[in-house]
Amino acid sequence: MVEPLPLVFDAPRRGLPPRHFADLDAAGRAEAMGELGVPAFRGKQLANQYFGRLEADPGAMTDLPAGLREQIGSELFPRLASSVRHIEADGGTTRKTLWKLHDGSLVESVLMRYPDRATLCISSQAGCGMACPFCATGQAGLQRNLSAAEILEQVREAARAMRDGEVPGGPGRLSNVVFMGMGEPLANYKRVLTAVRGIVSPPPSGFGLSQRSVTVSTVGVVPAIHRLAEEGLHVTLAVSLHTPDDELRDTLVPVNNRWPVTEVMDAARHYADATGRRVSIEYALIRDVNDQTWRGEMLGRLLTQRLGPMAHVNLIPLNPTPGSEWDASPKHQQDAFVAAVRQSGVSCTVRDTRGQEIAAACGQLAAEE
Repeated sequence: MVEPLPLVFDAPRRGLPPRHFADLDAAGRAEAMGELGVPAFRGKQLANQYFGRLEADPGAMTDLPAGLREQIGSELFPRLASSVRHIEADGGTTRKTLWKLHDGSLVESVLMRYPDRATLCISSQAGCGMACPFCATGQAGLQRNLSAAEILEQVREAARAMRDGEVPGGPGRLSNVVFMGMGEPLANYKRVLTAVRGIVSPPPSGFGLSQRSVTVSTVGVVPAIHRLAEEGLHVTLAVSLHTPDDELRDTLVPVNNRWPVTEVMDAARHYADATGRRVSIEYALIRDVNDQTWRGEMLGRLLTQRLGPMAHVNLIPLNPTPGSEWDASPKHQQDAFVAAVRQSGVSCTVRDTRGQEIAAACGQLAAEE
């Protein structure tokens, strides 16, 4: 039996914006049309505009009667976020956006264009309550959950920017979304799940991205991992492990004091077995903290025993935050760690680092603002 989520992970709508069209499923849209006194087919028109044409301004929805656009705009399309600024790196192919939400909260998203794909890293909370000491967002604390629509708006804007050729390389398509921005996605479970379904459902019900191209990251909220395993989705689960031993992880990832490594691994195994999807193990390599070769060997043994071929280690060179005591490992130690993990037969790669000159680590831009 799946353990119910603690109440702290299903917080009320405190601070959330007014209802938005993107918050609603098909039944909710039909109900909203009834409340407005318009035919149900208008809901399908709106869905096609929002998800299919990437249009969020009812004033520009020319298939709606002119007299209806203002009403629908005020009732179902409140302004959720405004762009404070964009900063770019890598010749403009990495673009970070700082968003100001309706209550003044700040969140970030990062769009990264590669030759074969375009990946968007999105936020699911304003701030984060997980308190990981090496993370800028974690040190800022949690302000509030984002609504499903606030999450989906980050995706719509990036998809529109790619389509309209705003990113160097000409018009293109958003192909991948990773929930690795500000916040702990599984601590905002219901709204993140609604957003995931909006990302992967085919138009006009969603943006139509492949489930395999969506990654949901977690520090190890065990009950939520078990619940996600039973949702019938096949997105990639990424577990931010950062060390294989409880003693150090209690410090680096404080939620480990509630759900230790073995429980996190059991939940990850449940997800892998239920979905057939390999689990990505995220590991931020920190100089003289968790980068010892013997820890790489321990990590390899742990994953071999618990996940076998269903594990892949994604090694992340730490992106230091200003004034932090934490620093990235030197290249030779990084290479030694990778070799130690691979010696156990576990797949291990090093994440491509982008945007260090634009404060790419989550939370840095918001903290500067």
